[in-house]
Amino acid sequence: MDIQELYSENVRKMKSSEIRELLEVSQQPGVISFGGGLPNTGAFPVGDIKKIVNDVLDEEGDIALQYGTTPGRKKLIEEIISMARKDDIKADIDNVIITVGSQQALDLLGRVFLNEGDTIFLGSPTYLGGINAFRSYGADMIGVPLDDDGMDVDKLEEKIKESRKEGKNLKMIYTIPTFQNPAGVVMSEERRKRIVEIAEENNLLLVEDDPYGKLRFDGKPLKPLKAYDENVVYLGTFSKILSPGFRLAYAIAPEEVTKKMVIAKQSIDLCTPTFTQSIAYRFIKEGYMDRHIPRIIKMYKRKRDLMLEALEEYFPEGCKWTHPHGGMFLWATLPEHIDTKEMFKDAIKEKVAYVHGRAFYVDGGGSNAMRLNFSNPSDEEITEGIKRLGKVIEKKL
Repeated sequence: MDIQELYSENVRKMKSSEIRELLEVSQQPGVISFGGGLPNTGAFPVGDIKKIVNDVLDEEGDIALQYGTTPGRKKLIEEIISMARKDDIKADIDNVIITVGSQQALDLLGRVFLNEGDTIFLGSPTYLGGINAFRSYGADMIGVPLDDDGMDVDKLEEKIKESRKEGKNLKMIYTIPTFQNPAGVVMSEERRKRIVEIAEENNLLLVEDDPYGKLRFDGKPLKPLKAYDENVVYLGTFSKILSPGFRLAYAIAPEEVTKKMVIAKQSIDLCTPTFTQSIAYRFIKEGYMDRHIPRIIKMYKRKRDLMLEALEEYFPEGCKWTHPHGGMFLWATLPEHIDTKEMFKDAIKEKVAYVHGRAFYVDGGGSNAMRLNFSNPSDEEITEGIKRLGKVIEKKL
């Protein structure tokens, strides 16, 4: 039997996540890794969760250990709606679906909206998980440059016009406007308003991915895109503010979109785990979340500052990097002749790891860039790891 001949066209389009493969290499003994998008384990509220788990099992174990509804537990959805209201997002119970991580929400949007060859506009660079989700449905992805104010909306308009002239079927804009992954930049208020208008004018679905918005260290909070237009599909997650192991996220979308996502989800896993939903509900309802987020912010701000100081001290001339006001990443750009994918082998020899820039582009860019995660390493590892990385770059120069 030739198994290869039996694979579907969808499987042929799938590509392994470069980050997951790099993580395996970076887990070698003694390697300091800036590679993963991992929260710090010291930020996990283990004691609080122990108490909540006991309360859940004592008071509603029969519900928490049973199958649930596909959209999610109503009580948790109501808390999500209350959280969203603080960000000027209006939603009702029928606008929310709870998913197994935001990655599932991206996959569901692909199932619901994408046909082979449909065109999506996204950041250059952008989140690798989004690229892989849309690639598996045969999307034609067009990168839009970023600067310190996020996606360049003038370039976006240009690319939309060019694509229309070429007869492409335009479908979606995907963006991470707040503490963007991988660059760490924030879309300005002016651009937020304009990108919403562009989506409306061109009848494009605007997908706002917001994993990091609550992790702001400094600067003025900005309204989510969803606050400007109810047609925006907003993705939120508990992975960065509670626990990635819970695999809990949510989408807030127009009711008809949510209904389609629910139908698509039923064929995948029937429902998101009721147990973790029950824990998250109590974590919010009983005030733990309001006390917990400031603790994470304090920790990650310190780590960001340490990394910025180490970069100033140990990275050679000709390198530059973003100065994020929140989130978990910064983006470093090296002199043009340095290929960070090739340099990764040298970095591993020096026991330090990162994610090379090309992984985050759909058009072959980013060869001299890298994403650095500051949330997960210890304070000592940040300083030592950047020192090691600086030596690797010096040798390349």
